[in-house]
Amino acid sequence: MATKKKTEVKEEEVKEVKVATKTAKSSKSETSASVQNQQELSVEDRLKSLYQLQKVMSKIDEIKILRGDLPIEIQDLEDEVLGLHTRLERYTTEIKDNEKKIAAGKNAIEEAKLKLDKKAEQQKQVVNNREYEILSKEIENLELDIQIYEKNINDANYEIENKKSELEALSAHIEEKNEDLRLKKTELDQIIVETKKEEEDLRVSAKNLEDGIDNRLLTAFKRIRKNARNGLAVVPIERNACSGCFSKVPPQRQLDIRQRKKIIVCENCGRIIVDHEMTDE
Repeated sequence: MATKKKTEVKEEEVKEVKVATKTAKSSKSETSASVQNQQELSVEDRLKSLYQLQKVMSKIDEIKILRGDLPIEIQDLEDEVLGLHTRLERYTTEIKDNEKKIAAGKNAIEEAKLKLDKKAEQQKQVVNNREYEILSKEIENLELDIQIYEKNINDANYEIENKKSELEALSAHIEEKNEDLRLKKTELDQIIVETKKEEEDLRVSAKNLEDGIDNRLLTAFKRIRKNARNGLAVVPIERNACSGCFSKVPPQRQLDIRQRKKIIVCENCGRIIVDHEMTDE
Protein backbone atom coordinates (compact mmCIF):
# COMPACT_ATOMS: atom_id res chain seq x y z
CA MET A 1 0.00 0.00 0.00
CA ALA A 2 2.87 2.37 0.92
CA THR A 3 4.72 1.52 -2.31
CA LYS A 4 1.62 2.34 -4.38
CA LYS A 5 1.24 5.69 -2.63
CA LYS A 6 4.91 6.57 -3.29
CA THR A 7 4.47 5.67 -6.96
CA GLU A 8 1.43 7.97 -7.28
CA VAL A 9 3.32 10.85 -5.64
CA LYS A 10 6.27 10.35 -7.98
CA GLU A 11 4.02 10.36 -11.04
CA GLU A 12 2.40 13.59 -9.84
CA GLU A 13 5.83 15.21 -9.41
CA VAL A 14 6.81 14.17 -12.91
CA LYS A 15 3.60 15.74 -14.29
CA GLU A 16 4.32 19.00 -12.48
CA VAL A 17 7.86 19.12 -13.87
CA LYS A 18 6.56 18.53 -17.40
CA VAL A 19 3.96 21.31 -17.04
CA ALA A 20 6.58 23.75 -15.66
CA THR A 21 8.98 22.89 -18.48
CA LYS A 22 6.28 23.38 -21.09
CA THR A 23 5.31 26.76 -19.59
CA ALA A 24 8.94 27.92 -19.50
CA LYS A 25 9.45 26.87 -23.13
CA SER A 26 6.26 28.68 -24.13
CA SER A 27 7.35 31.85 -22.34
CA LYS A 28 10.82 31.65 -23.87
CA SER A 29 9.29 31.06 -27.29
CA GLU A 30 7.04 34.13 -26.94
CA THR A 31 10.00 36.28 -25.84
CA SER A 32 12.12 35.06 -28.74
CA ALA A 33 9.26 35.72 -31.16
CA SER A 34 8.87 39.26 -29.79
CA VAL A 35 12.61 39.97 -30.18
CA GLN A 36 12.58 38.48 -33.67
CA ASN A 37 9.61 40.65 -34.67
CA GLN A 38 11.44 43.72 -33.41
CA GLN A 39 14.53 42.79 -35.40
CA GLU A 40 12.49 42.19 -38.56
CA LEU A 41 11.02 45.71 -38.46
CA SER A 42 12.42 48.04 -41.10
CA VAL A 43 14.03 51.34 -40.15
CA GLU A 44 10.95 53.12 -41.51
CA ASP A 45 8.65 51.05 -39.27
CA ARG A 46 10.86 51.79 -36.28
CA LEU A 47 10.80 55.50 -37.03
CA LYS A 48 7.01 55.43 -37.35
CA SER A 49 6.68 53.59 -34.03
CA LEU A 50 9.03 56.07 -32.36
CA TYR A 51 7.16 59.04 -33.76
CA GLN A 52 3.80 57.59 -32.69
CA LEU A 53 5.24 56.95 -29.22
CA GLN A 54 6.49 60.54 -29.11
CA LYS A 55 3.02 61.86 -29.97
CA VAL A 56 1.43 59.73 -27.24
CA MET A 57 4.03 60.80 -24.65
CA SER A 58 3.57 64.44 -25.65
CA LYS A 59 -0.17 64.14 -24.96
CA ILE A 60 0.63 62.68 -21.53
CA ASP A 61 2.99 65.62 -20.97
CA GLU A 62 0.16 68.00 -21.87
CA ILE A 63 -2.01 66.41 -19.18
CA LYS A 64 0.81 66.90 -16.66
CA ILE A 65 1.15 70.52 -17.76
CA LEU A 66 -2.59 70.93 -17.19
CA ARG A 67 -1.99 69.97 -13.58
CA GLY A 68 0.72 72.62 -13.53
CA ASP A 69 2.63 73.13 -10.31
CA LEU A 70 -0.32 71.99 -8.19
CA PRO A 71 1.31 68.72 -7.02
CA ILE A 72 4.47 70.62 -5.98
CA GLU A 73 2.44 73.40 -4.34
CA ILE A 74 0.38 70.83 -2.43
CA GLN A 75 3.53 69.07 -1.22
CA ASP A 76 5.05 72.40 -0.12
CA LEU A 77 1.85 73.33 1.73
CA GLU A 78 1.71 69.94 3.45
CA ASP A 79 5.33 70.35 4.58
CA GLU A 80 4.60 73.89 5.81
CA VAL A 81 1.50 72.79 7.74
CA LEU A 82 3.49 69.95 9.28
CA GLY A 83 6.15 72.43 10.41
CA LEU A 84 3.48 74.75 11.85
CA HIS A 85 1.94 71.87 13.81
CA THR A 86 5.39 71.03 15.21
CA ARG A 87 5.74 74.65 16.37
CA LEU A 88 2.21 74.50 17.81
CA GLU A 89 3.13 71.41 19.83
CA ARG A 90 6.29 73.14 21.07
CA TYR A 91 4.28 76.16 22.25
CA THR A 92 1.80 73.89 24.02
CA THR A 93 4.63 72.03 25.75
CA GLU A 94 6.25 75.31 26.85
CA ILE A 95 2.95 76.52 28.31
CA LYS A 96 2.55 73.27 30.27
CA ASP A 97 6.15 73.48 31.51
CA ASN A 98 5.56 77.03 32.75
CA GLU A 99 2.35 75.96 34.46
CA LYS A 100 4.33 73.26 36.25
CA LYS A 101 6.90 75.87 37.29
CA ILE A 102 4.12 78.06 38.72
CA ALA A 103 2.62 75.15 40.64
CA ALA A 104 6.05 74.17 42.00
CA GLY A 105 6.78 77.81 42.90
CA LYS A 106 3.51 78.15 44.82
CA ASN A 107 4.21 74.96 46.76
CA ALA A 108 7.70 76.21 47.56
CA ILE A 109 6.28 79.53 48.80
CA GLU A 110 3.81 77.72 51.08
CA GLU A 111 6.62 75.60 52.53
CA ALA A 112 8.81 78.67 52.99
CA LYS A 113 6.00 80.54 54.76
CA LEU A 114 5.49 77.61 57.16
CA LYS A 115 9.20 77.59 57.93
CA LEU A 116 9.08 81.38 58.31
CA ASP A 117 6.28 81.19 60.88
CA LYS A 118 8.17 78.47 62.74
CA LYS A 119 11.37 80.52 62.83
CA ALA A 120 9.43 83.60 64.02
CA GLU A 121 8.01 81.59 66.92
CA GLN A 122 11.47 80.25 67.79
CA GLN A 123 12.86 83.78 67.69
CA LYS A 124 10.45 84.83 70.42
CA GLN A 125 11.81 82.14 72.72
CA VAL A 126 15.57 82.72 72.29
CA VAL A 127 17.63 83.48 75.42
CA ASN A 128 20.70 85.09 73.85
CA ASN A 129 21.66 87.46 71.06
CA ARG A 130 23.61 84.81 69.09
CA GLU A 131 20.55 82.56 68.66
CA TYR A 132 18.45 85.62 67.80
CA GLU A 133 20.89 86.69 65.05
CA ILE A 134 21.04 83.17 63.61
CA LEU A 135 17.23 82.93 63.40
CA SER A 136 17.04 86.45 61.96
CA LYS A 137 19.45 85.42 59.19
CA GLU A 138 17.40 82.30 58.45
CA ILE A 139 14.18 84.36 58.34
CA GLU A 140 15.86 86.82 55.99
CA ASN A 141 16.93 83.98 53.66
CA LEU A 142 13.43 82.51 53.66
CA GLU A 143 11.92 85.88 52.79
CA LEU A 144 14.47 86.20 49.97
CA ASP A 145 13.55 82.73 48.72
CA ILE A 146 9.88 83.70 48.68
CA GLN A 147 10.69 86.79 46.62
CA ILE A 148 12.64 84.66 44.13
CA TYR A 149 9.77 82.15 43.85
CA GLU A 150 7.30 84.98 43.30
CA LYS A 151 9.53 86.48 40.59
CA ASN A 152 9.79 83.08 38.85
CA ILE A 153 6.01 82.71 39.00
CA ASN A 154 5.52 86.18 37.49
CA ASP A 155 8.03 85.39 34.72
CA ALA A 156 6.28 82.09 34.00
CA ASN A 157 2.88 83.82 33.86
CA TYR A 158 4.29 86.42 31.47
CA GLU A 159 5.74 83.64 29.29
CA ILE A 160 2.41 81.80 29.29
CA GLU A 161 0.53 84.90 28.16
CA ASN A 162 2.99 85.46 25.31
CA LYS A 163 2.87 81.83 24.21
CA LYS A 164 -0.92 81.77 24.34
CA SER A 165 -1.02 84.86 22.14
CA GLU A 166 1.43 83.27 19.69
CA LEU A 167 -0.50 80.01 19.87
CA GLU A 168 -3.74 81.75 18.93
CA ALA A 169 -2.13 83.52 15.96
CA LEU A 170 -0.43 80.29 14.88
CA SER A 171 -3.69 78.32 15.06
CA ALA A 172 -5.38 80.91 12.82
CA HIS A 173 -2.45 80.72 10.39
CA ILE A 174 -2.71 76.91 10.30
CA GLU A 175 -6.43 77.16 9.53
CA GLU A 176 -5.68 79.47 6.58
CA LYS A 177 -3.02 77.10 5.25
CA ASN A 178 -5.32 74.10 5.65
CA GLU A 179 -8.00 75.92 3.66
CA ASP A 180 -5.48 76.72 0.90
CA LEU A 181 -4.43 73.08 0.93
CA ARG A 182 -8.02 71.90 0.71
CA LEU A 183 -8.76 74.15 -2.27
CA LYS A 184 -5.64 73.10 -4.15
CA LYS A 185 -6.32 69.41 -3.51
CA THR A 186 -9.90 69.85 -4.73
CA GLU A 187 -8.65 71.56 -7.88
CA LEU A 188 -6.07 68.84 -8.53
CA ASP A 189 -8.58 66.04 -7.85
CA GLN A 190 -10.97 67.60 -10.36
CA ILE A 191 -8.25 67.76 -13.03
CA ILE A 192 -7.24 64.16 -12.31
CA VAL A 193 -10.83 62.95 -12.58
CA GLU A 194 -11.29 64.78 -15.88
CA THR A 195 -8.07 63.42 -17.39
CA LYS A 196 -7.74 60.02 -15.68
CA LYS A 197 -9.45 57.95 -18.39
CA GLU A 198 -7.56 59.73 -21.19
CA GLU A 199 -4.22 59.32 -19.41
CA GLU A 200 -4.85 55.61 -18.74
CA ASP A 201 -5.69 55.01 -22.42
CA LEU A 202 -2.58 56.93 -23.50
CA ARG A 203 -0.35 54.92 -21.16
CA VAL A 204 -1.78 51.66 -22.55
CA SER A 205 -1.07 52.91 -26.08
CA ALA A 206 2.46 53.91 -25.06
CA LYS A 207 3.09 50.48 -23.53
CA ASN A 208 1.88 48.73 -26.71
CA LEU A 209 4.14 50.91 -28.84
CA GLU A 210 7.13 50.32 -26.54
CA ASP A 211 6.67 46.55 -26.87
CA GLY A 212 7.25 46.89 -30.59
CA ILE A 213 10.50 48.87 -30.25
CA ASP A 214 13.84 47.18 -29.54
CA ASN A 215 15.32 47.87 -26.11
CA ARG A 216 18.40 49.74 -27.35
CA LEU A 217 16.36 52.21 -29.37
CA LEU A 218 13.75 52.58 -26.63
CA THR A 219 16.47 53.30 -24.06
CA ALA A 220 17.93 55.97 -26.33
CA PHE A 221 14.47 57.48 -26.83
CA LYS A 222 13.86 57.70 -23.08
CA ARG A 223 17.31 59.17 -22.46
CA ILE A 224 16.78 61.90 -25.07
CA ARG A 225 13.32 62.68 -23.67
CA LYS A 226 14.72 62.99 -20.17
CA ASN A 227 17.41 65.44 -21.27
CA ALA A 228 15.16 67.46 -23.59
CA ARG A 229 13.59 70.52 -22.01
CA ASN A 230 10.22 69.97 -23.73
CA GLY A 231 10.32 66.18 -23.66
CA LEU A 232 10.65 65.90 -27.43
CA ALA A 233 12.93 63.04 -28.48
CA VAL A 234 11.57 62.60 -32.05
CA VAL A 235 10.89 65.69 -34.13
CA PRO A 236 10.12 66.38 -37.82
CA ILE A 237 11.98 68.72 -40.13
CA GLU A 238 10.32 72.12 -40.32
CA ARG A 239 11.57 74.64 -42.92
CA ASN A 240 14.78 72.69 -43.47
CA ALA A 241 15.57 72.75 -39.75
CA CYS A 242 15.26 70.49 -36.72
CA SER A 243 11.98 71.48 -35.05
CA GLY A 244 13.48 70.63 -31.67
CA CYS A 245 16.35 73.14 -31.62
CA PHE A 246 15.71 74.97 -34.94
CA SER A 247 19.20 74.22 -36.24
CA LYS A 248 19.54 73.96 -40.02
CA VAL A 249 19.80 70.41 -41.39
CA PRO A 250 22.24 69.95 -44.33
CA PRO A 251 20.60 68.95 -47.66
CA GLN A 252 22.30 65.55 -47.76
CA ARG A 253 21.04 64.68 -44.29
CA GLN A 254 17.55 65.85 -45.30
CA LEU A 255 17.71 63.40 -48.19
CA ASP A 256 18.77 60.58 -45.84
CA ILE A 257 15.88 61.44 -43.52
CA ARG A 258 13.34 61.37 -46.35
CA GLN A 259 14.60 57.97 -47.51
CA ARG A 260 13.93 56.52 -44.03
CA LYS A 261 16.70 53.93 -44.38
CA LYS A 262 18.61 54.88 -41.24
CA ILE A 263 17.98 56.70 -38.01
CA ILE A 264 19.31 60.27 -38.15
CA VAL A 265 19.90 62.43 -35.09
CA CYS A 266 20.31 66.20 -34.97
CA GLU A 267 23.97 67.18 -34.81
CA ASN A 268 23.12 70.03 -32.46
CA CYS A 269 20.57 68.69 -29.95
CA GLY A 270 20.79 64.91 -30.45
CA ARG A 271 17.07 64.45 -31.16
CA ILE A 272 15.91 61.83 -33.65
CA ILE A 273 14.68 63.56 -36.83
CA VAL A 274 11.93 62.31 -39.14
CA ASP A 275 10.66 63.81 -42.39
CA HIS A 276 7.73 66.19 -42.32
CA GLU A 277 5.54 63.83 -44.37
CA MET A 278 5.51 61.34 -41.49
CA THR A 279 3.48 63.79 -39.40
CA ASP A 280 0.58 63.37 -41.85
CA GLU A 281 0.74 59.58 -41.99
